[in-house]
Amino acid sequence: MNDRQRWLNLGAVGAVIVAFALIFAKNAPGNTNPDNQLLNVSYDATRELYQQIDADFAADYEKRTGRRISVVDSHGGSSRQSRTVISGENPADVVTLGLFTDVDSLRKRGLIPNNWVDRLPNHSQPYTSTIVFVVRQGNPRNIHDWPDLIRSDTLIITPDPKTSGNGKLSALAAWGAIVTRGGSEADARAYLKTFYQHVPAVMDPGARSAAMTFTAAETGDVQLSWEDEAIREVAESKGRLEIVYPPVSILAEPYVAWVDANVDRRGTKAVAQAYLEYLFTDQGQETIAKYGYRPLKPEAAQQAKVQFPNITLFPITAIARNWDDAQQKFFAENGILDTVIGTRSK
Repeated sequence: MNDRQRWLNLGAVGAVIVAFALIFAKNAPGNTNPDNQLLNVSYDATRELYQQIDADFAADYEKRTGRRISVVDSHGGSSRQSRTVISGENPADVVTLGLFTDVDSLRKRGLIPNNWVDRLPNHSQPYTSTIVFVVRQGNPRNIHDWPDLIRSDTLIITPDPKTSGNGKLSALAAWGAIVTRGGSEADARAYLKTFYQHVPAVMDPGARSAAMTFTAAETGDVQLSWEDEAIREVAESKGRLEIVYPPVSILAEPYVAWVDANVDRRGTKAVAQAYLEYLFTDQGQETIAKYGYRPLKPEAAQQAKVQFPNITLFPITAIARNWDDAQQKFFAENGILDTVIGTRSK
């Protein structure tokens, strides 16, 4: 029976009741429609974090506004994710990517404005991280520092720097571990060349698939991993894995932004901005710390009862002028990575 037949059968009073019910159902605050959904395009290691953030934000947003919001996440290698947003494959409302250059690539394509980095607190960085080592129980290879990775026949698992933020940061951390402790760039180049001789010829495209290679497939002696990913892996390994913190590593700086070209078209700018601003709230920061990311607010780690080891973390400016310079110097065609490892499978 269609709505017209129901109207005729119910009579005038009943029809009025039905009409009001239909209008209310369509416009009720709890009704979910495409305008109430956000797409967050993120990098590989953030799956568990944003699953929790999404739920917490949705509950907070509904409490404050009466509107129900759902957030859908897409995960993959950070650099590849950036390219899918640019191509339109992933029409992101927001991006939460692992590297400045992966977000800034959207600016270069006109998807976000020149001042995107200044629209949120702390230059749009809600947390930081670093690259650490994951080893087998008991650390049988006795790995403690970067030079230990290239001893004997040690097999290193690290994602492809052409597709993965984890992969890029691992390469930069390896280089910086040499030059920030007195080595020359020639020394760093020689180290990096040897380093990649200990890496499988075909690398995983992202952090999570590299973790699966190391943990599930039990391939390799050491995995270079985001700190948060390492914490998760070790917790789930039931004693089969351990984290090793090298004395020095890179300061990893994930960035976030709403994608103007998409939110303006879809009318989701306000909620996209609110979603990212939530990351900087006390509740958001505490959740960030609980999932192994170093929060902007130190007190959030205390609230979460999380203590991060105090190691030397060097910024990108220790090895390049800025992130754009690092991208060109290390990862552009015929850059340092091409010269030390050659063409690898993407």
